[in-house]
Amino acid sequence: MNLVSINVGGPKEISWMGNPVRTSIFKTPVSGARKVSFTNIEGDEQSDLNVHGGVNKAVYAYDLSHYDHWKKILQRDDWQYGMFGENLTTSGLVDNEVKIGAIYQVGTAKFQVIQPRFPCFKLNIRFALQDMIERFMEQKRNGIYFKVIEEGVIHVNDEIKLNTTSSCNVSIAEYVNCYYSKGSNKSVVKALLSFPGLPERHRTVFEGYQ
Repeated sequence: MNLVSINVGGPKEISWMGNPVRTSIFKTPVSGARKVSFTNIEGDEQSDLNVHGGVNKAVYAYDLSHYDHWKKILQRDDWQYGMFGENLTTSGLVDNEVKIGAIYQVGTAKFQVIQPRFPCFKLNIRFALQDMIERFMEQKRNGIYFKVIEEGVIHVNDEIKLNTTSSCNVSIAEYVNCYYSKGSNKSVVKALLSFPGLPERHRTVFEGYQ
């Protein structure tokens, strides 16, 4: 597993459906060393901290395998890393293998897997498609939100190492399926509720599925 691209971006005003929207979903690949803090990556800034960012959504990762999948579905010629709003474009860090609570090391920084990404309407803006969210939900290739548990420095091509396995035996993909099916898999619900790092908003949701 390795880090293919580091992508950052700041707030910008976009006109969408006749209305101004402030968004940071437009990320650009960068080179050189980047510092990773407990809330973001150097050069990156979230626009709406009510739904983006914070310690449980400090860094978002999306894998190359997802790009390969999407290229078969969306016919376009403007593909670039960071297109899904991810900070880290990875190789080998896939949703059906990565476990909630696992800790990975990239460079000198350590990241804990906290939750999948469930996008807002700004994904539609990034792809200039009014139904991109619906397509994203259908394909169930959500990517990974990390909590930074040890600040450090990362570089493109850094190896991604599994540092600590998790006692919560639930993958990102299983989390997504359980969330969308309103808790149909009770063993997954139980396992997620046993994870102390589960975000409170999702804890409330999964408690309702018991």
